[in-house]
Amino acid sequence: MTQRADAGKKKKSSKQKPNNMNVNILQTDPPTSNLKRKRQKVKRDEMKKEAELPAHRKRKDDHDDEEDFNDDSPRNSDAERMLQDSDDNDSQSTGSETEYDAEFSQSDEEDVGIDGQPNYEDSVHLSSFNLYLEHNLTKEEIDNQKGSKFKWEVPAIGMSSCKWIGTGENILEDLNSNSFDGLIPRLYEHWMDVYKTSGGKDLNSSMQKIFFSLCSRYRDILHCNKKPFYVKGLEDTSIMDAYIMHSLNHVFKTKDCVKKNDAKLSRDGESAGSDKFRDQGFTRPKVLILLPMASIVYRVVKRLIQLTPSAHKVNVEHMDRFLTKFGSEEGNEENDHDSENKKPQKTSKPSDYEVLFGGNNEDDFMIGIKFTRKTIKLFSDFHTSDIIVASALSLVNKIEEAGCNKEKDVDFLSSIEVLIIDHADVIAMQVFIDHLNRLPSKQPGTDVMRIRPWYLDDNARFYRQTIVLGFYSNPDINASFNHQCCNYEGKVKLVCDYKGVLHKVLPEIRQIYERFHVDSIVDADDARFDYFVKKVFPRIKDSDQGGIMIFISSYSEFIRIRNFLKSQNASFCLLGEYTTQSDISRARNWFNEGKRKIMLYTERSHFYHRYKIRGVQNLIMYSLPERKEFFPEILNMLDGSASMACTLMFSSLDKFRLERIVGTNKAKRMVTAEKSVFVFCH
Repeated sequence: MTQRADAGKKKKSSKQKPNNMNVNILQTDPPTSNLKRKRQKVKRDEMKKEAELPAHRKRKDDHDDEEDFNDDSPRNSDAERMLQDSDDNDSQSTGSETEYDAEFSQSDEEDVGIDGQPNYEDSVHLSSFNLYLEHNLTKEEIDNQKGSKFKWEVPAIGMSSCKWIGTGENILEDLNSNSFDGLIPRLYEHWMDVYKTSGGKDLNSSMQKIFFSLCSRYRDILHCNKKPFYVKGLEDTSIMDAYIMHSLNHVFKTKDCVKKNDAKLSRDGESAGSDKFRDQGFTRPKVLILLPMASIVYRVVKRLIQLTPSAHKVNVEHMDRFLTKFGSEEGNEENDHDSENKKPQKTSKPSDYEVLFGGNNEDDFMIGIKFTRKTIKLFSDFHTSDIIVASALSLVNKIEEAGCNKEKDVDFLSSIEVLIIDHADVIAMQVFIDHLNRLPSKQPGTDVMRIRPWYLDDNARFYRQTIVLGFYSNPDINASFNHQCCNYEGKVKLVCDYKGVLHKVLPEIRQIYERFHVDSIVDADDARFDYFVKKVFPRIKDSDQGGIMIFISSYSEFIRIRNFLKSQNASFCLLGEYTTQSDISRARNWFNEGKRKIMLYTERSHFYHRYKIRGVQNLIMYSLPERKEFFPEILNMLDGSASMACTLMFSSLDKFRLERIVGTNKAKRMVTAEKSVFVFCH
């Protein structure tokens, strides 16, 4: 198999192809990707082999391929009977990955190419799926991963003021926007039928095709401009559909590959030790989808079932249990119109809050999904599932349990090949984890001779595709994507310019932005605290004015300021995410009546409750909010106050938050200008 190092030795003698798209290439001659080189080599080898093959042998091979997926074969029937497992998700039995349903595969299908037609270059033996997973990394390639940088950019179709940037080869340069590249025909045909039945019109949108093609190229993807269902109208479901179809495509191709090799081993009597039969991981689960709330799981899993071809969902086991656990608390489980289609009831809370928290907001859940020939099994054992849908909190709890109890394990995370984090901006309110693709703690049930070599070499993390989707990005998401996602094929990231939300703030409010100096990210918290203690707090310490709200983004900052105010014997009350309801009511009354001079209010508390605090006379933003929609909500609490002014602290490291509030262009000037104080009054 061709290696990246071998390709690097070739001299670049040919002229660069003209680019028909509006592309700004930061690296004029990007290296050819592993997948493209391998496609070219394998295609040449296949054509050469086909030309040299005797005619009678060609006819025999064609006949053999038809026999590979005989659904009625005795071997398949016996294997299916052996697949009956427990439906209890908490079972710790490690199922063998070779226990795939023997009658799952229908045929050795070619992938869908342009306009839904089979594409020879992306057929089963030449698909990105096979070439991506069959590539064996060299030490040089692994070392080169550490220094990879974003080197090219392309305007994002359908998204104004946005562009895709990426590492390695520019895969968008010659991307065909009319193609669902690599999609199995039966999935594509059913997808089209679903859209026709529901009256959908955007199946063939260029934006959806491009995103699916990005997924099928197995690059890590960061897309943090995804319109969520809970903000002003309907969600752009095209992105959700694309990653669901990519997940199904990956699972179906994995099962097809295993069953094809099972049939060949049974028919030809070959040894499983051959590298061409290494098609599995330590455990069966291949796709992990992280979601923040049960109501969102309800939407995603119902859509996944809907997009699964009818032949594979004759039965959906434990659907009643699923509706009970994840359905709407208002009893609308059977309503096909999901929560984003419902009109919010009249309330004092913002409409996006009502939609997001109006359903089942449980945040500790995990469900396994297993596909057999005609059945989708919900709540299947994690070790024998194909797809796992979970919350970050649940995964953390499982990992901690495994660390304390040797009888339990999280080996079902060892062979994840596609990780999807949807609504990452909401999950950021919980915990991100980094416990995937580790060597299993127990002996796997899979035949070791069928395990891919890079699993055995502990290189699985380089073969995991991570897709991060959210309404916005932040330093934590960005740092995690840059440093913890190490897919050997590279990364693609969406970068956008923002207009800001200053126009949503009452025009009378005078906003004073004060920039403090930071030497490094390590010193950022201390620098912020020192500026507050030395520059901001003295202004309010000796003042007789009450109604001072200090808005704080993180809980650690909240604790630090609370302890400082205690040391100063200040009059204050607390409204944090862990404050009890009785204490919250008492604090709001004290603050409104002037019995407490200062209130500490956290962003996470506002996220979960969206209080409208009365009695605010002076607002100090110790740290800017992550969510831009919170900014006008907090500032407009000053409506009716005497001063109508607020002070906002920021540093050059707050650029992500600042640009969502004041706009990208203003933010760039504010973090680089010589002066450190800026005033806005719209």
